[in-house]
Amino acid sequence: MGILWMIVIVLLLNGLVFPSLTGRKIVPTDYGTFIEKVDSGLVKTVVVENGQIYFTTQKDGKKEMAYQTGEVNDPGLVDRLLGASSPNSNGKIAFSHIAPKDNSPILNFILLWILPGLLFYIIWKQSSKAFRERMGGGNFMSFGNSGAKIYADSDITTTFADVAGQDEAKDALREIVDFLHNPKKYAEIGASLPKGALLVGPPGTGKTLIARAVAGEAKVPFFAISGSEFVQMFVGMGAAKVRDLFKQASQKAPCIIFIDEIDAIGKKRDSSFGGNDEREQTLNQLLTEMDGFDGRKGVVILAATNRPETLDAALLRPGRFDRRIQMELPDLEGRKAILEVHLKNVRHEDVDLGIVARATAGVSGAELANIVNEAALRAVRMGRKSVTTADLEESVETVIAGAQKKGKVISPEEKRVVAYHEIGHAMVAAMQTHSAPVYKITIIPRTSGALGYTMQVDSNEQMLLSKEELFNRIATLAGGRSAEEVVCGTVTTGASNDIEQATKLARAMVTRYGMSGKYDMMALETVHNAYLGGDTSLACSPETAADIDREVLRVITSAHEKAKKIISENLEGMHKAASYLLEKETITGEEFMKFVAADSKAG
Repeated sequence: MGILWMIVIVLLLNGLVFPSLTGRKIVPTDYGTFIEKVDSGLVKTVVVENGQIYFTTQKDGKKEMAYQTGEVNDPGLVDRLLGASSPNSNGKIAFSHIAPKDNSPILNFILLWILPGLLFYIIWKQSSKAFRERMGGGNFMSFGNSGAKIYADSDITTTFADVAGQDEAKDALREIVDFLHNPKKYAEIGASLPKGALLVGPPGTGKTLIARAVAGEAKVPFFAISGSEFVQMFVGMGAAKVRDLFKQASQKAPCIIFIDEIDAIGKKRDSSFGGNDEREQTLNQLLTEMDGFDGRKGVVILAATNRPETLDAALLRPGRFDRRIQMELPDLEGRKAILEVHLKNVRHEDVDLGIVARATAGVSGAELANIVNEAALRAVRMGRKSVTTADLEESVETVIAGAQKKGKVISPEEKRVVAYHEIGHAMVAAMQTHSAPVYKITIIPRTSGALGYTMQVDSNEQMLLSKEELFNRIATLAGGRSAEEVVCGTVTTGASNDIEQATKLARAMVTRYGMSGKYDMMALETVHNAYLGGDTSLACSPETAADIDREVLRVITSAHEKAKKIISENLEGMHKAASYLLEKETITGEEFMKFVAADSKAG
């Protein structure tokens, strides 16, 4: 649009300022050629204008040509033209001098002020539009200047039926839905709607999904925006976005505002040098807006975060985010329900959800959705029309350990070490109490880098772990390295992940769980970002930290010795199971336990 206006202006200037340049084609020439043509009787007309001489020539009825040359201080030019002949009918050259004429004041005003001003306005308009688009205001789904995506009540089809495994969270949010449906019922008794509800939990637990479900159940408009979209390069823009968001929401009330990853703007404020003024101004504006609107109007704010411990205390006080709703990882029954929801859209047959749910302890709803999709893809690769339990079991392993690398070449000696390593894990697990049963053993390499693995699956969901159970887990992790030492007479790098996990468990027993007699119930370690992996930092003196290392080493050493003792006492079963595993590459827990039972009877 801007380019079109510029072309129009150039053409207008060309027509108004340079009218003499329009019309026939004019050929530039020199003054001597002009005089020569005058003396030769070829020139028909001559016009002197603005220091230029324009003349036309014609010879023997040929096409008339127009020329241009510069005016020269030649006093005899007029006499020369009067005395020269011409192809004109009267034989004389027709010549004239056009005196310069000033434009009218109105035209000068238009040319000097109106047109340049209009040109600069068009350029500024186009530049500002492009700038707003770069700053996120050009999204076709944006509403106002806030950058929030707004969905009409008819656009949201998600309901609580699409959210599984979070029954407690749904119960807490149903009251909000009921208030949006029947506000008079609450107004009669003087109750007001909670202004905000904070959804807290690990990634993939369905915080965004359940927020959309609340809007779908209530049939109200739904504003969705990420906390990072408020933080802009220029100070004050984030606060302006907050003001615009709440203004638009008030006009659309009743409605729901959903701010994802609110920790991007809601972190604790401090007075340290180098703070982010723009983020703090945005947070202050958010706090002001939450205080300023009436909860009885039906504007509900839902926010989600994985790091609630980093949020500012002013944001969490009553009257702002009144409710904190936990979105935890689903339990056994919750995982079954989530699998059922995702399997509704997938053709399947004879699927044992119990097996899959038990094998996915600690898995989020998003990961379960990915597992179902991977199972469907595997069924297509295998040329089948429906998903089976085997597809789901393989997809669990694909998501956890990566896809199989059947083409990877491993030497017979390395394969033998891997087989004894995995059987070592399984043997220690099988010969201990308070240990999950062995479900599967494989020595097929995976894309995650694992050359094999042993899968244990608990028959029931465990909420509490005893000291004996944690110690036995460390012993099971040490079983692979112990088998290498006892049977193969060597140690390899294959135990690196086992060592990492065993050290992590032993340190937690000493510093966090109070399972060391030396430190009783003293907390020695602080956990940060519990929903994002759980970073830890010691809360003790350097001397105590060094002593903690010695205590952790003692726990790991005891578990390692226990694992070596179990393997040494069951060598016959180890050899038989490892030989069978080398032949089959993958065996079930039931097949493995047959070797353990046979070895026990023989003993």
